[in-house]
Amino acid sequence: MTDIVDDNRTTADREVPQPANYVEPIFGSAPAGTHVWQRVPYVADHYGPVDDFTVDFDHADPAYNPIAPQVWKELREDGCPVAHSDRYGGMWVPITHDTVQEVAYDTENFTSRSVVVSVGRPGDLSLPAPIGGAPPITSDPPFHGMARRLLLPPFAPKQIEPWEPEIRKLCRDLLDQMGDITAGETVIDAAVQYAQHIPVNVIGRMLGFPAADEDLFRKFVHDALERIAEEPGTREGMDDLGKYILTQIQDHHEHPRDDLTSYLLNVEIDGQPVNDDIAGGMIVLLLIAGIDTTWSAIGSSLWHLAQHPEDHQRLLDDPDVMTFALEEFLRAYAPVTMARMVAKDHDFHGCPMKQDDWVLLPFPAANRDPLKFEDPDTFVVDRQENRHAAFGLGIHRCLGSNLARLELKVAIEEFITRFPRFELAGDVRWSVGQIRGPRVMPVRILAVAD
Repeated sequence: MTDIVDDNRTTADREVPQPANYVEPIFGSAPAGTHVWQRVPYVADHYGPVDDFTVDFDHADPAYNPIAPQVWKELREDGCPVAHSDRYGGMWVPITHDTVQEVAYDTENFTSRSVVVSVGRPGDLSLPAPIGGAPPITSDPPFHGMARRLLLPPFAPKQIEPWEPEIRKLCRDLLDQMGDITAGETVIDAAVQYAQHIPVNVIGRMLGFPAADEDLFRKFVHDALERIAEEPGTREGMDDLGKYILTQIQDHHEHPRDDLTSYLLNVEIDGQPVNDDIAGGMIVLLLIAGIDTTWSAIGSSLWHLAQHPEDHQRLLDDPDVMTFALEEFLRAYAPVTMARMVAKDHDFHGCPMKQDDWVLLPFPAANRDPLKFEDPDTFVVDRQENRHAAFGLGIHRCLGSNLARLELKVAIEEFITRFPRFELAGDVRWSVGQIRGPRVMPVRILAVAD
């Protein structure tokens, strides 16, 4: 285990302090001399509702995530393996399993320098390829392999398995904190009161960050993943994550302890100590990727069970089915869509992709391709063949998959055991952007375990 850092500070209303070594980002209309640049001038009205996802795709349209599987299905059935959009300065969206996989494995024509589509692109002053701002997910070969090898040991099964008792206790504590439950009457928010707290707490402990900063972590996730259609340089608070990480790194230099942050500050790449920029980028990856992806998977799984009591009952009657159900939750409700940038002009199956175009990689759409999965839009609780892409394809397959699986498994088990029956009790609000999952999910508790 790691040392748990806790204090009495609250973070919801305080500003993130600016560390001494912080550099103000430079914005512009070209890569040269900028940290972030725009290919086309920003016009807010360009980011309104989508008329046709085939030629005007926008994953940040609030209407998209609630119906995303329907969008993917309609595009495939209309014979569109790759959608397009002029938004974000130009974006392509492969929809089939084969096209998603092809892009994911092609590191020559597609760079991972930036994996979150937004109005701005990384400029020449940002960490360049093959490193990128959040290695290894923003890294290209050969640096990618070196950076990835540093993070594999802390997330190996033998390192993750001992976390199960603590995660189980955390889930039970969250359920206890919901107070007295009256079966048939009490309505809780399974996303806000439960799912969102689990990965925030776990990754914060692993990194050795203050437990009181959980609300701040949720803000960082929102800023990084949901505010992508705002003009760069005008988004107040968008630099808070970078400032926060620099402050935590400085604190760990001054007060080393046994946690993942101190580990990253003391490793070497190719015989050289990792500098604070690279370590900070890795921490950004772990903090963002380790939070929203998992809480979205937990929330989506509970959303399914709230509407399918037969699957819920099957898991209660035969707990061994969870081995298969876990993978089916991940396949059917995969939360993660990644992105690439076109490294050089490239004709992709007749699509004239230009350098610096965005390419959105919806792994959840690949998981719903009927050419890859039998009856893909049906949730089969004990599906046997299930080589899904929930954790990605290619060199960037999620290195935290062992932790994500453990958190998802324990969170579902504890919730459905405590509440043997529950149902949706109102409108569900879904996330916006590349991570798909419920943000608000009211459920009525119909039965409580003795």
